[in-house]
Amino acid sequence: MASPLSTADIEQALASLPGWAYSGGKLSKTYKLVDYSAALGFIVRIGLEAQLRDHHPELYNVYATVKIELSTHDAGGQVTQKDVE
Repeated sequence: MASPLSTADIEQALASLPGWAYSGGKLSKTYKLVDYSAALGFIVRIGLEAQLRDHHPELYNVYATVKIELSTHDAGGQVTQKDVE
């Protein structure tokens, strides 16, 4: 099981992750793509990589906008190094 990161560790990690935020116990970022097809392709690429890593994000899509939220289910839904990676 992965160990949860402290708030200080999360804040330090965010310094090197442009556009990412920590809110509601999760790391999140919203991407604006050119259209729905681009957003769908982006989601598929994320899904394939997530499966390879055995670490699955929460993905939300509205037309050309994709929001990603990350936390580690094995750590009780808290942020771990897996989410930062």
